[in-house]
Amino acid sequence: QVQLAESGGGLVQTGGSLRLSCAASGSNFVINTMGWYRQAPGAQRELVADVGSGGSTNYADSVKGRFTISRDNAKNTVSLYMNSLKPEDTAVYYCNAWKVAFGSRVDYWGQGTQVTVSS
Repeated sequence: QVQLAESGGGLVQTGGSLRLSCAASGSNFVINTMGWYRQAPGAQRELVADVGSGGSTNYADSVKGRFTISRDNAKNTVSLYMNSLKPEDTAVYYCNAWKVAFGSRVDYWGQGTQVTVSS
């Protein structure tokens, strides 16, 4: 099992910055990719950014150039630095980690943290 503990989030004005952090505990050595998803009211959960164990990153088009994801394998943490925030970035942000077990992807989720960007 993997447990994910999130921190950060909150209320910020348009153009502001926030940092989200997530610490993983448990069977960390088997984690493949860590990342962040978000879900706005009435919308589906969507990938924001993720980073593989080797450092390769993937970003949603809507956040490219504004958000940066980083991972510390030694500390089992992943952070999301969010700059130039827009009202449409308002959502609950979830930390995610996944591994492959018996040929299938197994996902773990944090409890979610609210990010609100005021216009």
